[in-house]
Amino acid sequence: MKTRYKVLIGIAMVILLIMIAMIIAFNNIEKNLSHLADIDITEPEMNTISDGTYRGSYSAFPVSAIVDVTAQNSKIIEIRIVKHVHGQGSEAEVITDDVISRQSVNVESISGATYSSKVILLAIQDALTF
Repeated sequence: MKTRYKVLIGIAMVILLIMIAMIIAFNNIEKNLSHLADIDITEPEMNTISDGTYRGSYSAFPVSAIVDVTAQNSKIIEIRIVKHVHGQGSEAEVITDDVISRQSVNVESISGATYSSKVILLAIQDALTF
């Protein structure tokens, strides 16, 4: 009987430790993502950017993006998402169309994919900022 209680107490302790670890991990992820709202996106000066393709990246665990931005005649003509690690934010990838059509990184985030939208925009900004 004593052995059974020891095993049950051991299992309960392991479950408790796992729950504590999950709470800590969740809080860290939430903190990491919530800072995205405070980051301002700066409009790159397109007239200073030579024609070519530029790579940019941004990461705010667990979301990250790597993009290739092609500029020609001081305009963004193509944005290719090389890598986009996301949870449920795959819908954010269409934000590149908005950036190209408006020729601006100051576009509205995609509803339901706010974090991924912001990370992609920050990666585009990174590509065009020297």
